[in-house]
Amino acid sequence: MPLDISRIQAICFDVDGTLSDTDDAWIQRVSNILCTILPWISKEKIFRFSRMMIMAAESPANYIYRLYDWTHLDNLLAKLYDSIAHKRSLRRKKNFWIIPGAQDLLLSLHEKFPLAVVSARDEISTNSFLEQFQLQDYFQIIVTAQTCKHTKPYPDPVIHAAQYMKVAPENCLMVGDTTVDILSGKRAGMQTIAVLCGFGREKELQKAGADLILKTTADLPRIFQIEKDR
Repeated sequence: MPLDISRIQAICFDVDGTLSDTDDAWIQRVSNILCTILPWISKEKIFRFSRMMIMAAESPANYIYRLYDWTHLDNLLAKLYDSIAHKRSLRRKKNFWIIPGAQDLLLSLHEKFPLAVVSARDEISTNSFLEQFQLQDYFQIIVTAQTCKHTKPYPDPVIHAAQYMKVAPENCLMVGDTTVDILSGKRAGMQTIAVLCGFGREKELQKAGADLILKTTADLPRIFQIEKDR
């Protein structure tokens, strides 16, 4: 079903791969390690191999996280991760990457729509990313893995965000880079946009039911401008 711009009254954003350039950061880390271990192989080949490794790990990781969520072990895992993240944050501040153009798009959309973060990340690292790039004021609500009983791909977190923004789920848009984001939005009755700047693959995102697929999150304002100019 094509995207119906006229229905959209609020927008929910995933973080990793959608606003935060987490995937490229991981690729760079893996590449740096492999370049040290395998100095005779070109950096270009190592970078391509590192990307393939991270992409291959993405779907199994999402499945394992869903299994933890289904068995209610995710709360225990989140608390453990929070404890580790807090101790790490006391030692050194993590440096996040941001998707190019993300700050400008949030500035432009913030003037037209209520916005929400709906992430499967923990609360500490989600807020750390937002604080690093001074993005907190753009969002009415920040939903993390610990906010609701179930996280994505369940609809609970996006419905929670919609209720807080006082907008019916069917009038909200979910933007994310993986099938987990798209499934969560569709199960809540939302329209969805998938972006390819993370590690979601176009065919699997189409199969999950994305209403529109963009190359990058930064293309989002153009969609609304195109509709306006018609």
